[in-house]
Amino acid sequence: MRIAILGNSGSGKSTLAQWLSEASGAALLDLDTVAWEPDQVAVPRDPAAARADVEAFCTTHASWVIEGCYASLVEAALQYQPYLVLLNPGEAQCLANCRARPWEPHKYATREEQDERLAFLLEWVSGYYTRDGELSLAGHRACFDAYAGPKVELTSQPRLG
Repeated sequence: MRIAILGNSGSGKSTLAQWLSEASGAALLDLDTVAWEPDQVAVPRDPAAARADVEAFCTTHASWVIEGCYASLVEAALQYQPYLVLLNPGEAQCLANCRARPWEPHKYATREEQDERLAFLLEWVSGYYTRDGELSLAGHRACFDAYAGPKVELTSQPRLG
């Protein structure tokens, strides 16, 4: 099994990826872990290095799930013919998911630090539908539409269980 999940912040990518990984035993890669310099606030990694890490992950594991909002990094995985999932449940659902998000200790030192950044996150989520680039709906749609392999767009949250 090879699955690549792409979508807006708050769309449910991490939840779906974690569930799929646990249910199948597939290796899991959160693309945030390769897109940003470790232990540095908002410092992006060299794109070629991040892409190389994605390719190394895909070739190291027979069965995997990757998830993130970086179209270029998902594109790096598409050469391995995964099932591509575009999560697109709409702005209202993404905003609700962000407001209900549990503390993410792998991203924030404290729950308070995460909560302090919620207003920015909500603005970022809303901007997904109008901005350009690889972190936008337009960028995700271009990646999804160009992929000739197996794919599905989900416009509502999948029921996991």
